[in-house]
Amino acid sequence: MQTRATGAARGVVFIHSSPKAMCPHVEWAIGRALGEARVVDWLDQPVLRGTFRAEFAWTGHVGDGARLASALRGWDELRFEVTEEPSASSDGGRWMHTPMLGVFYAQVDSIGNTVVPEDRIRYAMEIAGTDAIELQRELRLALGQAWDDELEAFRHAADHAPVIWLHQVG
Repeated sequence: MQTRATGAARGVVFIHSSPKAMCPHVEWAIGRALGEARVVDWLDQPVLRGTFRAEFAWTGHVGDGARLASALRGWDELRFEVTEEPSASSDGGRWMHTPMLGVFYAQVDSIGNTVVPEDRIRYAMEIAGTDAIELQRELRLALGQAWDDELEAFRHAADHAPVIWLHQVG
């Protein structure tokens, strides 16, 4: 049996893309992580034909954001983000998952900024030495830039914005 941290928490789950057959399994996993059944309103995902997207706010206990991300990370075809807002008793968090990159986690502050720990910055500086390009690469990795880049088109589709595909030629 899972023990839960004390304190209330809330956040948002963004399922950016899920194959249709997986949608009921995603709902079951979310319900299990939150300790209550959850029915999700699924919409077509125009960025990736044949997939669906969903978004909903959740309330629960501190640590439920991590439980949600853990419950969803097992499916390689799923793209998602989970947020947990910071509270008086805990830091906030953001989990992003893409099929190509896996899971990225970052602590977030009270206004949603990614917090990069001092040791991670020191590591980036050590790896980069005097190479400014390498330092930029390491800091982009620490900020989850690759995950943001991959999920950006899916986020805009959720805003009902038209999707514009750019193709590299040559």
